[in-house]
Amino acid sequence: MKLVAVDYQAENAQQLFVESLKETGFGVLKNHPIRQELVSNIYKHWQEFFDSEQKWDFEYNKDTQDGYFPPNVSEVAKGFKVKDIKEYYHYYPWGKCPEQLKEEISTYYSEALSLAKELLGWVEKYSPDEISKNYSMPLSSMIEDSQQTLLRVLHYPPLQGNEEPDAIRAAAHEDINLLTVLPAANEPGLQVKGKDGNWIDVPCDFGNLIVNIGDMLQEASGHYFPSTTHQVINPEGQDQSRSRISLPLFLHPRPDVKLSERYTADSYLKERLKELGVV
Repeated sequence: MKLVAVDYQAENAQQLFVESLKETGFGVLKNHPIRQELVSNIYKHWQEFFDSEQKWDFEYNKDTQDGYFPPNVSEVAKGFKVKDIKEYYHYYPWGKCPEQLKEEISTYYSEALSLAKELLGWVEKYSPDEISKNYSMPLSSMIEDSQQTLLRVLHYPPLQGNEEPDAIRAAAHEDINLLTVLPAANEPGLQVKGKDGNWIDVPCDFGNLIVNIGDMLQEASGHYFPSTTHQVINPEGQDQSRSRISLPLFLHPRPDVKLSERYTADSYLKERLKELGVV
């Protein structure tokens, strides 16, 4: 499997992008509208937040799932027993947020959500008739007025050498949502699992925007669009002393949306959150 970057501004970008999603579960875009300066500033300012004691003033709400999640409540990937080596912050427009970080992060949320909606429209447009006829509603309608779309600021701290055996920054997993939009992180480590079972490094180059399918889109499409397994591996050598920050936007439908005969978006999300051990 090879991840080929599609030029967002090309005439056939929509078709090529959706073909990549179908074949690999991932799409890579270059010449995209996400602003590098905005993302770089967010990385810098949130690194300062994670390095500070202020983060404890924003500890997460178990019911609403917004706020700061410390390493001791980090997720355990489905099928694994060891927690990931990470801490993170869940930002929603309606949720709590440090005042000095709010303007930047809300601007990014709005811009990334606009692009994510556009990309979901591409998927809808290029879904075969025999697939789209089973959607309970147009994909773009599933996210209208949704309060569930999540922006996660992920911090993978430097390795200390005392980590649990077999623990890595993010164990192999699939995302829960419809689509995930991810600008390149400030350090490498993201890998995608190919159809042959081998792991492929995703380039750490801001020119590339990584988009992947989540389980909800896989469920809604009757597994036509595959939710691809990915992980973040531990750095080696001198890189172990460096933090890694990433900024995935998880595009979620409204809770009442029917994904399939088996699930609504709400029932699917609750099932997965229980598996991850965060509720």
